[in-house]
Amino acid sequence: MHSPLEQFVIKKIIPLELFGYDISFTNSSLYMVIATIIIIALQKFCLREASIVPKRLQAFYELHHEFVVSMMRENSGEEGLRFFPLIFSLFMFILMANLLGMIPYSFTVTSHFVVTLSLALFIFVFVTIVGLVRHGWHFFRFFLPEGIPIIIAPLLVLIELISYCVRPFTLAIRLFANMMAGHILLKLFGAFTFMFGLAGIFPFVLNVFFTGFEIFIAALQAYVFAVLSCIYLNDALHLH
Repeated sequence: MHSPLEQFVIKKIIPLELFGYDISFTNSSLYMVIATIIIIALQKFCLREASIVPKRLQAFYELHHEFVVSMMRENSGEEGLRFFPLIFSLFMFILMANLLGMIPYSFTVTSHFVVTLSLALFIFVFVTIVGLVRHGWHFFRFFLPEGIPIIIAPLLVLIELISYCVRPFTLAIRLFANMMAGHILLKLFGAFTFMFGLAGIFPFVLNVFFTGFEIFIAALQAYVFAVLSCIYLNDALHLH
């Protein structure tokens, strides 16, 4: 049986090097491009005949739009809606990358920690900049809420600072771990189906169930990543 980790191996498609750094175009890069192209093509196709009274395809696309708007309104307030393009793009990219990974013999971009960490660090830096631009030096009051006794202030500042700095790592690990674990499980049950012969019907049935569940997890993790990004944005806009 092949290792279930083989599906996560990054392979070079176009070897490239720049100033001694490997910047090769890989299977991971390819699926990121594919996910982006599909999202753009889907938007163009669904909105090619946009009208006040939406048709089915337009309504399908607007459903995603309204879903993200509602999510942002609940978690970052009306003021956070000006950052809708960023959150919507983030949600759609992660969702499409997760769903593409469900296609047999494809590649799951979000099963790599470096990818999810890059997305999480981008959100972390962006949210921090938003907070600094909006509040200036007062932004650092986020680490010391008003009314806290001076005697416990140093400890609280340290805890809040650590909590703030680990945000991108917890955000990245949550997405990466869920996608990797789910695909390993599917690979294992798929292998058992062939190994057990006639008795393989049992792992096959389980694999069908877990495939459906993994599709749900793929959508859920895109939602969770976007929701947490909205919550972090709300913290930057309104502090405590």
